[in-house]
Amino acid sequence: MEEFEALLNESFEMDTPEEGSVVKGKVIAIEAGQAIIDVGYKMEGRVDIKEFADPGEQPKIAPGDEVEVFLRQVENARGEAVISREMARREEAWDRLEKAYADDTRVEGAIFGRVKGGFTVDLGGAVAFLPGSQVDVRPVRDAGPLMGLKQPFQILKMDRRRGNIVVSRRAILEESRAEQRAEVIGNLTEGQTVEGVVKNITEYGAFVDLGGVDGLLHVTDMAWRRVNHPSEILSIGESINVQVIKINKDTHRISLGMKQLQEDPWDLVAAKYPLESAHTGRVTNITDYGAFVELEPGVEGLVHVSEMSWTKKNVHPGKIVSTSQEVEVMVLEIDSAKRRVSLGLKQTMRNPWEVFAETHPEGTEVEGEVKNITEFGLFVGLPGDIDGMVHLSDLSWDERGEDAIQNYRKGDMVQAVVSEVDVEKERISLSIKGVGGDKFAEAVGGVKRGSIVTVTVTAIEEGGIEVEYEGMKSFIRRSDLSRDRAEQRPERFSVGDKVDVRITNVDNKSRRLGVSIKAREIAEEKEAVEQYGSSDSGASLGDILGAALKGDD
Repeated sequence: MEEFEALLNESFEMDTPEEGSVVKGKVIAIEAGQAIIDVGYKMEGRVDIKEFADPGEQPKIAPGDEVEVFLRQVENARGEAVISREMARREEAWDRLEKAYADDTRVEGAIFGRVKGGFTVDLGGAVAFLPGSQVDVRPVRDAGPLMGLKQPFQILKMDRRRGNIVVSRRAILEESRAEQRAEVIGNLTEGQTVEGVVKNITEYGAFVDLGGVDGLLHVTDMAWRRVNHPSEILSIGESINVQVIKINKDTHRISLGMKQLQEDPWDLVAAKYPLESAHTGRVTNITDYGAFVELEPGVEGLVHVSEMSWTKKNVHPGKIVSTSQEVEVMVLEIDSAKRRVSLGLKQTMRNPWEVFAETHPEGTEVEGEVKNITEFGLFVGLPGDIDGMVHLSDLSWDERGEDAIQNYRKGDMVQAVVSEVDVEKERISLSIKGVGGDKFAEAVGGVKRGSIVTVTVTAIEEGGIEVEYEGMKSFIRRSDLSRDRAEQRPERFSVGDKVDVRITNVDNKSRRLGVSIKAREIAEEKEAVEQYGSSDSGASLGDILGAALKGDD
């Protein structure tokens, strides 16, 4: 009895493990996919053997193995302990991971599932979240090869209370890559020629793998000629030779060049393209201010919009030339320091104003279409795609310019005479009224002031009469119809009457003749007095006129 009492007291003194703690146990059997584990204290429990397997691997468990399990419940309805290997591994893993997080050390794990925004990672019992952006240094399209593969991760964030762990694979790769880059960059020197493989192509260039480190080959350093897109001369996976142009030790950025390994065509530009020489080139690019023309690969020149056409002054270059068009240009200027060539397109064609001046001297009659009507005249289209201007004063002999211009419409075909060509100012003056000659000049060519001519009455008006001389109209006012006031009556004349008049004025500017009957009569009287007598001879005016009439007889 004493021994039994002692054993009973000893059993009461033994600490029963607390629920929710990790205890050690021994596998005593495996049956029906479960491991039967003796956790001591006369307690046994069952655990699915799959809880002893790592992701993607077979379970490693056998009778006699000692394992740690999590005691969830001391005894269930069947009198067995409720235990979990997975929860024990989780508690163990959290302790280990918290220490790794505190020491900023790497942990090993395996990606085993995909979730929204990333993947799940088994860290030896604890499940962590791997964001999609933290899988690799570049976006990963297919994560299949990474599944179930044990690899290192960096813990970015963890919260045991909430059970959250965030890890990164990218941080490990970047660290490893940085070490590799530093090693490769340490073996490179500026000006060195190396071989690389094109890994990626963008609009501004290509990334070239130099054996663990990438360098940027900018599009402007691919060739001496203009390259619109890197894909024109490169393809992904292609092996190329490049020259190291610049190495930034701080950022580990490497600038590469291909054209530096080729001969610079600009070394021979001055000799091959002397000033004012003409060459054939290809239009490579068109802008608002001009067009770029390739003379040879790597040598381009600019044809400024002002040098494109003699006649098209305010049009976009794209309306004169087109991309890839072959054109003939003239070299106007070369700046080797700035690698610029100024070219001219219009200089390869003759100045149309010079050609017009040679083929249409002053006085030549031309025909053209009215292109525009302004307040000061007409613009008429001429051969050579140029315009000539007819000033208001050159529209008509008989009408004021402001009135005559109303007779014309845009698109009318008109005849005109070339009156002046100014090649330097690119101006051509035309005259419509000059067609057929100067009628006024022809009519009054032999007439001068004081001449007596015969005119024909064409109209009777209250203020005088209208007369015509050689097609030129003139008007005799009432006061000039006679010396005698009683005879200054327009109605005493009839249309068609022939009347002798004296020319009082020849106005070439207004194209008018001034005529007078009164002036003719006074002149005749004066002439008679001088010929047949004087005022102090005692002869009367009637005597003098009678003598004059006898003389006429």
